[in-house]
Amino acid sequence: MIADILKRLSGADPTPMTETDARLALASLLVRAARTDGVYAPSEIDRIDRILAARYDLSAADAASLRAEGEQTEADAPDTVRFTRAIKDAVPYEDRIKVIEALWQVVLADGDRADPENALLRMTASLLGVNDVDSANARQRMQAAKD
Repeated sequence: MIADILKRLSGADPTPMTETDARLALASLLVRAARTDGVYAPSEIDRIDRILAARYDLSAADAASLRAEGEQTEADAPDTVRFTRAIKDAVPYEDRIKVIEALWQVVLADGDRADPENALLRMTASLLGVNDVDSANARQRMQAAKD
């Protein structure tokens, strides 16, 4: 299954992305954000599970299962572009801003904002087609909500 998802994410499979694929792409992107600083903290894992549960109306167990799939897919995927392409193609602009907010929630969950995380979020916002102003506003909203 993961190989099929990676083929669709890479464009090697012409089959259109499904809602399930987009969910897995978001879970994988959230995991990538959490792992970017080299520390995959329990607070980040908890935040990812809560984001997935709320966004997709999942039980805690189903959210954890989706995150676990995302962990495997993230580990197997060579770059972030594949995840962002799947999300950009499947999600309207306003919801892509919410994706940026979710990524900031994960990055801020461990209380440490590292340079690699900042760089990943800048790149991801650009790849998702979210402009700098909306991205900065998303970060500020998530920082204010955390405080």
